[in-house]
Amino acid sequence: MLQRLGTSKFRARFVLTDKDRAYARAKGRATIDRHAHEMLAKRVGPAQPYKDGKQTPWRGHPVFTAQHATATCCRGCIEKWHHIPKGRVLTDDEIDRLAAVVMAWIDRDLTRHPDVPNAAGRS
Repeated sequence: MLQRLGTSKFRARFVLTDKDRAYARAKGRATIDRHAHEMLAKRVGPAQPYKDGKQTPWRGHPVFTAQHATATCCRGCIEKWHHIPKGRVLTDDEIDRLAAVVMAWIDRDLTRHPDVPNAAGRS
């Protein structure tokens, strides 16, 4: 899936900031994974999400950036890229699958950008 998303010039341009990388490393994978599940369930899980198409901030948390990079930011993108129809509540399995894509993208970004000392103060 990440390879397919990488063919989109729009999706491929997303990267985590140094601050987001430092945050993800400090919190740990389990916490970021929990955040991904919670954010996906709340922001795109409902059948008719509030302000669908505008509900996911562009930055401020590694999961937000990853959602745009992985087309899990709104129900329209989820329908187009992940073939999950709009207009119904996402199942727990679907949230798990989408969170796995988000986490794979975050993992890849962290691997491509090794830890930099004092990165927490930069963005």
